[in-house]
Amino acid sequence: MRKLIFGINITLDGCVDHTKGIPDEEAHDYWTNQMRQAGALMYGRKTYELMVPFWPDMARNQSGGTKSMNDFGKAFDAVEKIIVFSRTLDKADNPKTTIINTDLKEAVLKLKQEEGGDIMLGGVDIPSQLMELDLVDEYRFVVQPLLAGEGRRLLEGIALADMLKLNLVETRHFKSGSMALHYVR
Repeated sequence: MRKLIFGINITLDGCVDHTKGIPDEEAHDYWTNQMRQAGALMYGRKTYELMVPFWPDMARNQSGGTKSMNDFGKAFDAVEKIIVFSRTLDKADNPKTTIINTDLKEAVLKLKQEEGGDIMLGGVDIPSQLMELDLVDEYRFVVQPLLAGEGRRLLEGIALADMLKLNLVETRHFKSGSMALHYVR
């Protein structure tokens, strides 16, 4: 069975706004390694539109300005499948993209049963819904030593049925003071 792995950058005060706490070289390298292990990527429409065509274009043009950004672009573009949950997106120009507009829980349970590598989950809205549905298997956070003071917060508006106890299985400290935390259920 494929695992559903949620990964995100987060500040010390819980901000997950992509314009706050921009990842450094080490964080890009960390996410590149995670991306290389993924069999599929899963997003909602908003996150998908932030990621595509930005990263595939960077992979083609090597226009990231840094090796780590270009490597991430190549790893992103190499993932076999991108799954987008949206009720408003009708088509996607990226041939690897599958748009799903049916029941989230049913669709994810089916996707987890398919053959292939694990599914990397990004964004905030769809991951929050999947956390409420108790379908996320692993969590990967890169905590940045910043207080954003504003912006979107992780788990905003989410109502878990029960407190979710996670087990810390790996930590990694970056020179910048950021820390990668890997938790499993």
